[in-house]
Amino acid sequence: MTMKRSVRHLTIGGAAAAAATLIVASPAAAETTVPEPSSFTSAFTVMATPDQVINNDGVAVAGEPGATGTFDFRINSDTEVICYDITLTGVTGDYQSPAKTATHIHQAAAGKAGPPRIAFPNPTDADGDGVREASGCLQGPFTTGVTSDAGTDTGEGFTLAQIEADPAGFTGDSHTAAFAAGVVRGQLTQVPVGGVDTGAGGAASAVSSTSDGGALVGAAAVGGLVLAGATGLVLRRRAAARA
Repeated sequence: MTMKRSVRHLTIGGAAAAAATLIVASPAAAETTVPEPSSFTSAFTVMATPDQVINNDGVAVAGEPGATGTFDFRINSDTEVICYDITLTGVTGDYQSPAKTATHIHQAAAGKAGPPRIAFPNPTDADGDGVREASGCLQGPFTTGVTSDAGTDTGEGFTLAQIEADPAGFTGDSHTAAFAAGVVRGQLTQVPVGGVDTGAGGAASAVSSTSDGGALVGAAAVGGLVLAGATGLVLRRRAAARA
């Protein structure tokens, strides 16, 4: 399988998409594209749907009907590297966001609004089959191109260890001109770094080895074993493709 790593830059605009307390900043690219590291300290997945979208006022609004998204993240918090495999299906129209891209991790609990912390390259439909994909790895420090009233970029000071400490406090989403609040959104759920085998005797809790030989333990939330198993298959498939 050929890995797709395409970057689509946007023209910043769309006042309706901006939070009341945020202003647009000149895009800055502090993060860098890097090769995938040999190990990860944690892994997470997002099953994003249009019914989970929240606008900047914290009000539930409809995303794009029929759209779905899968965000798979692998993190090495020791080196501030996050690798991503993002797939959007049923998403139409042009991307739009006050940030430097329209695909993000926000620091926001379920049902809450929150600032973007990482901006990812927007998934593209390279094959013309209606499926938009983006894959790659970024190394911090991270910037989003959006600043708060305090005058700092919303990615400034953010570390990947914050995701590991509270994955349910973060969400993945993407935005278009027609759905400024988001086409789809979903909370991060921890999964095993190396994936799990489904079937009898499986467990919904995730235990992942860390770079220092310890263990990182997390209970899989909504979807439990099915969600973790599906992500495990994705990780193994992509690892085989890179071999």
